[in-house]
Parts: sequence; C-alpha cells; structure tokens
Amino acid sequence: MQNNYLIPANTKKSQLIAGFFTKTDLAIFLIGCAVSLVMLLLFGSFSLGYLILMILPALISAFLVMPVPHYHNVLQLLTNIVNFYLNRRTYYWKGWCIYEGFDSNDK
Repeated sequence: MQNNYLIPANTKKSQLIAGFFTKTDLAIFLIGCAVSLVMLLLFGSFSLGYLILMILPALISAFLVMPVPHYHNVLQLLTNIVNFYLNRRTYYWKGWCIYEGFDSNDK
C-alpha cells in the first residue's frame, strides 16, 4: 500500500513576504526601485529616452523577481557566479589521493 500525499502548489506561499517575495527577491526589487527613484529625483530632464533609462533599474529588478518558470534556477546560477568571484577559489579535491600532501592531523 502506497501513501500518496497530494501537496498543493501554493504550500510555500505562506513562507514568502507578502505571499510573493523571498528575502533576496525583496532586496533585489527594493534596490532596483531605489536606484530608479534616486535617478528620477537627481536628473531633471524628462525626455522620453532619459525617462526610460532612469526607470530601467526598476524594470530589470521587477523582471528578475517575477514568478517565471525556472526563475530559481537562474537565481541559483547568479548566486553561484557571485560566490565564485567573492569567495575562496582554492578547491581541494578529496578523492582517492586525499592523504597525499597532507599530514594526518590536517584531515
């Protein structure tokens, strides 16, 4: 006998901020909107081309947090890229020759 549990698609929605944002999503969205708002306040010329350039950070950040398929895969890829460039880049292979070149105390 198999136990088949049906999990609704929106089970994790209650764990999100306002039912939509994770902490990272909210930070990305708020930073993009803040940059656009600062640019709109600082620059006084409102021709159409400049206006589009000034709201572009908000549009890009809104696109990044939109619920699109495979979004979290893309977010994980971006996180991996940032972690690669900001963290330690010396990787030790722990394969069949793990003890070669290390003392027994350095396990």
